[in-house]
Amino acid sequence: MTTRTDTASPMRFGVIGLGRAGASMLPALSAHPYSTVVAAADLRPAARERFTRDFDARAYESAAALCVDPNVDAVYIATPHQFHAEHCILAASHGKHMVVEKPLALTLEDCDAILQAVERYGVKLIVGHTASYNPGIRSMREIIASGELGKLGLINIAAYTPFLYRPRRPEELDTAKGGGIVFNQVPHQVDSARLLGGGMVRSVRAVTGVWDAARPTEGAYAALLQFADGAAATLVYSGYDHFDTTEFRIATTDEQSRPLSSHGETRQALRAARSPAAEVQLLHAMGYGGSRMRPARGGGDMFQPELGLTIVSCERGDMRLVADGLIIYDEAGKRAVPLPLGRGTPGRGEVIDELYEAVVHDRPLVHHGRWGRATLEVCLAILQSSREGREVTLSQQCPVHDWEVKPC
Repeated sequence: MTTRTDTASPMRFGVIGLGRAGASMLPALSAHPYSTVVAAADLRPAARERFTRDFDARAYESAAALCVDPNVDAVYIATPHQFHAEHCILAASHGKHMVVEKPLALTLEDCDAILQAVERYGVKLIVGHTASYNPGIRSMREIIASGELGKLGLINIAAYTPFLYRPRRPEELDTAKGGGIVFNQVPHQVDSARLLGGGMVRSVRAVTGVWDAARPTEGAYAALLQFADGAAATLVYSGYDHFDTTEFRIATTDEQSRPLSSHGETRQALRAARSPAAEVQLLHAMGYGGSRMRPARGGGDMFQPELGLTIVSCERGDMRLVADGLIIYDEAGKRAVPLPLGRGTPGRGEVIDELYEAVVHDRPLVHHGRWGRATLEVCLAILQSSREGREVTLSQQCPVHDWEVKPC
């Protein structure tokens, strides 16, 4: 097994998949003091050529070729969801530690196969639910655990975005292959709610919406999650590019809403692609190495589109996530709690921190495979509840340990 134990040397990462997620993670990996980018794998020649120019590093056509590279300590798996199980097991069999994009897999059985491989080969695995690494989410969990505002009662997370009208491959519009919001955006909300609520979701009641026949996958949902201790979470997401919750983005020092995008611009841009093949061409042109590639977003703030408006209610007060921290409303009034952003874009640097600390210092993982499996169980229950019109009881959840949530 490839394991670095010297704290002076960064972990050497290979990125499997240079699509949106992989390309977005590259700046964080290259800027992080505990990691360096040494390789990537992608099917597209343009992406590989761009990567070798940008990083002066090796580029492979396949995940298998990257995983046999002895100079790679860990991999970031950002391939399409239906390949997560295959690539996680492949990486584990070659002794590579890994961060895998959410969801861990598309079925609980595939999750089990991944966990068995991780245990068999003695590697570390993190499921990269970056939203629940947000410093604001973690700080709210610390306040909940401290009892400062009394017992947790209700978590509200509502997001409206243009998600469904970004250029997509055909399988991204097929739920069975991991398409739609339930496997792409809902895991962020579910994982954050589970972290805030302690992890142990007892039951789910949900409805989903498929409102555009040209994009026949779930684009909206609403769910009620009930926790074992009596708390509840209401989760809402619409990716239909109408209302956008970025209108609610404020900072503790600025109570004015600040829209970040023009109304409906994503849907309008997609009209230029008049066929599925043209849409894929547009996707590739906008992706890593493409002619319309945009620089990866860096910096940013704690307002994440997938979390939208996030309010947590306890017995003696409410908390709201804002761009630079929290606003707390309690019996003494209203107060701002500014927070440091951390390592740039929320979540990505902290993902690397968690893996590094686990590999080098044997620190327990928060977003381990069992945690990712439990988040997937909730997402699958959302689909089942909507399909069957009933409440679904869960049986395979796992708790969060508050001493693990604190920053490294």
